[in-house]
Parts: sequence; structure tokens; C-alpha cells
Amino acid sequence: MPDMHMIDYPDRSQRHLGRALRDQAGAIGDTPFLLYGSDRYTYAEANDRVNALAAGLARRGLTAGERVAFYMDSTPDVIFLALAANKLGAVWVPVNSDYKGEWLSDSIVRSRPTLLMTDAQHAPRLAQVREVLGGLPIASLGHSDELPDAEPLAQLYEAGAGEPDMSDFSAGDTCAVLWTSGTTGRSKGVMQSHNVWFDAVISANNQFGMEAGDVIYSVLPLYNSAAWVTSVFRAMLAGVPLAMDSAFSVTTFWDRVDYYRATQSFTLGAMHMFLWNAPSRPDDADHCLKKLMAVPMPPQLAGPFSERFGVELMPQGLGQSEAFTVINQDECDRSAVPPGSCGTPVSRVEVRLVDDEGHDVAVGEQGELWVRPRQPHCIFNGYFDDPEATAAAYSGEWYRTGDLARRDEAGYYYFCDRKKDAVRYKGRNISTFEVEMAVRKHPAIADCAAYGIPSDELEAESEIKLDVILKPGESLEPATLARFVNDNAPYFFVPRYIETVKQLPYTPTNKVQKFRLRERGLTPQTWDARAAGFEVKR
Repeated sequence: MPDMHMIDYPDRSQRHLGRALRDQAGAIGDTPFLLYGSDRYTYAEANDRVNALAAGLARRGLTAGERVAFYMDSTPDVIFLALAANKLGAVWVPVNSDYKGEWLSDSIVRSRPTLLMTDAQHAPRLAQVREVLGGLPIASLGHSDELPDAEPLAQLYEAGAGEPDMSDFSAGDTCAVLWTSGTTGRSKGVMQSHNVWFDAVISANNQFGMEAGDVIYSVLPLYNSAAWVTSVFRAMLAGVPLAMDSAFSVTTFWDRVDYYRATQSFTLGAMHMFLWNAPSRPDDADHCLKKLMAVPMPPQLAGPFSERFGVELMPQGLGQSEAFTVINQDECDRSAVPPGSCGTPVSRVEVRLVDDEGHDVAVGEQGELWVRPRQPHCIFNGYFDDPEATAAAYSGEWYRTGDLARRDEAGYYYFCDRKKDAVRYKGRNISTFEVEMAVRKHPAIADCAAYGIPSDELEAESEIKLDVILKPGESLEPATLARFVNDNAPYFFVPRYIETVKQLPYTPTNKVQKFRLRERGLTPQTWDARAAGFEVKR
């Protein structure tokens, strides 16, 4: 049974990811850290690999404050790169491995990296934008004829290298730039400090409840910050093994759990829905996994999912790239948290819910969530190369999250919507997130997006338009769907406009770009409930 060794620093200024790996290697060096198929690295071996790579990066000119980007599949080498950069005081920048063309070149160019690391699988896409990248040095895991100038990654490792000097580094230093998904406009590079990762990871470990013998299993892509919070750094700070595969597979997920003897995992987006929709088997609960955080998990599905697969579902919280953990169930009595609630604010931040004029809203009413740190470096360090966007994100000392939430009389918080996606009609704020949840309960719906169309009655208000994608072989009249919503949700959730579409404008991270839907607006194919004489029943 693997040992467990939780690590933190009494002097919070000493929180540093590179130091954490170094100190874990010194304390539990023989404990397995990274499991990747048949490859195994103990904490001591991983630390040696990181030091060897840091030496190679330094020899190629990477210095404190500069950036190294990676565009590749999720492997241990990505983890070694991130920690090697941090040991030099440098910054790692994940580039979504699904990006191509302009999305890809824009992310890399705007990151201004000193070096880019990739692999043979992604070399063809990089070759297509190589000219735009200029003379950027590239290192590759595996050879590709499409990038003949790429240096083999193996050559960057300098065996026998010692520990870099990290004495001048502190918890508030920026260690990573995380590009947002661009659902509401152009993406922004979120600068995160070491301390933010420590705060989020320690909180996550408290929620999961760690014990000797735990093994964390990750199938998340390493360009997603959730992979590092819920898996990589969570394992490292707890001193337990991290088992990882490069991608999620619904057909092999449970087999891989047993292969690694994993006890904890995290699924994101539709992963757990794929598991749920897979044909039931008598041995669905016959596996090693004990605890799973599945985000987002529809409330009505949580109980049946937990019972079918025999796992304890971890509570969901509320955070974002700029502020990893704002509200969760770490500091409250979980048994008392009402269904659908994210929990209560973490003690290291102060929160407000405000209206459009910046005034606090009443209990039970939704408002924009504003956050003010009670401690240094609890949220992001700003947007990379974008001081204007950083300034616009604040009102005085308060960071404006753009999330809408409400608070009940007991002090529990509930997510409502993204502010830019919410609809206001006849004086009522309507959550498009909740509208979509209601629509997705219809068995013919594959995906949908609800958003606002300016009202022809009052310019300051909007009416709901719903774009839906039907499952293959299904047909559904708009009036039938509208009646389904009317029968199963509040009457004001019924869309005035419905349109069946073949696709939605997704980002490469599979989030819907609603600003593009709003730009498109109404089309000749849009069904209008009012014009059709549809009667909403109250």
C-alpha cells in the first residue's frame, strides 16, 4: 500500500510547485508518483527527470519570467516540463491539443514562448502554421518529417543535473498562463501563481478525503487546468500515485481503473454521461474506484449514477480559470447542503452578489458574483499582456467573475448562469443554464443552447431563443418541445423562438460560443411561438 505524505509550508510565501516536488522526493522518494501505462516513476525519479530537463532548458536560454509552451498529448513529459520550468522561475503555457490553424497559431504567438514542446502526432498541424511562428525553437517527443528542424526532446534532458536554485522564488510568482476558452469573445491568458494551485489542491484533497493506499486516475487533457488541480498537483501534494492515460475512453475506463488500482478520479463535461449511457452490465459496480467528482452532474442523475457504479460522488463547487475555488463544500457541513447548491464561500475570499449598478442584491435574488481576496495571491495575477482586460475585470478591489449566483437564507450559494448569457425579460432574470437543463431532459435532444434575442417591446430586455440539435433519427416539432418545457419547468422558461440546427459554434474545448449565436439571431427557419399562436400555460 503506497504511503501518503501531505505537504504544505507553514510560511505560505514558500509555497512553490518545484519545491514541493523536491521535498516530496526527499521525504518519500521511493513512493510511486507517475503511472503511465507500463511506465513508472517514483517521486525521486520524477524529480531527477525534472532537474535534468531544467538543466537542458536553462542551457537553451530559458530564464525566470520567460515562457515555455506545450502542444501535445498528455504524457509524463508534459508534467516534467511544467515543473522544470517552474524550478527555473519560468512559466508554462498549455496550448489546447485540439487546436489547429488560426486558433493554434494565435495561442502560440500571443504566449510569446522561448520554446515550444510538441510530439509527432501534432507535428502536421504545427507544420501548417510554422511560417507564422517564425524562428521559434521546437522540441518534439518523437520524430516527424513534417518538422525537420525540431530538436528531439530526449536531447533536452541532461542526466545527473542537480537541484536548481529556487531560493529567490515565492508563492506569488506567476507559474502558468492558462488561455480561457473564448466562449464570450477573444480568449485571455490567465496568469496564475503557485499559491493559487496550493489553495485549490489542498481544498480539493480535503473534499476527497485522502488516505494511505489512494491512487488518483486522470484521463483529462493537460491543457485543462482541472487536470492539474484535481489530479497532478493533488497527487503531488498528497504524496500519492497519479495514474494517467492520454485520453478518455468509455469502453476501457473501468478496466483502466482496475489496471492502476485507482481509488479516485475526476470526469469533466460529457465523460460521465458517456459512462451512464453505456449499456448496463451486472458488474458495473465491480471495480476499485471509490470516489468520483463528475462535473457537471445533473442533480436528478447523481443518485442513480452513484448506485449503479458503486461510487461516492464528490460535491461540486464554483470556480473559474481566474479564481479556482470560490465556493465549495470544504468548510461547511456537507450533510446540510441543499440539493443543487455549490456550498459556501471559502474563507480566504470575501464574496458579494451585486446588480448592474454594483448594489448588493437581496437574499434569494440572483446577482453577479464579486470576489475580494482576504489573503495575498488567492486569485489570478491578471491577464497576460492585457492590462486593459485586467483593469476591466475589477471594480476597485473586487474581481467581477461574470457568474450569476443566488444565496438562500441559510447562506448557501447556487450557480445561475454566466452574466453575458443570462436573459432578462419582463423584469425577470432567466438563467439560460437552467433552461438548457430543462430542455436536455427531452429524450430527442442531443444538445442545445439558449440565449437572448432583443425584445421588440423593450430594448433593454430579451426573449429566449433555443437552438437544438436532435439525436440521429429523431424528429421533434418546435411546438411539441415548447409544450414539454411548459409542462416540466417554470412557464417563463418556454422559449419564444426555437430552431433546429445541425451544429452549434463550439470552441475547441467544446463550449458553445453564444456570442456567435446572438450575432446570427433569427433566421427564416426560426419558429416563433407568438406567430404560431402557441399558448403558454401558467
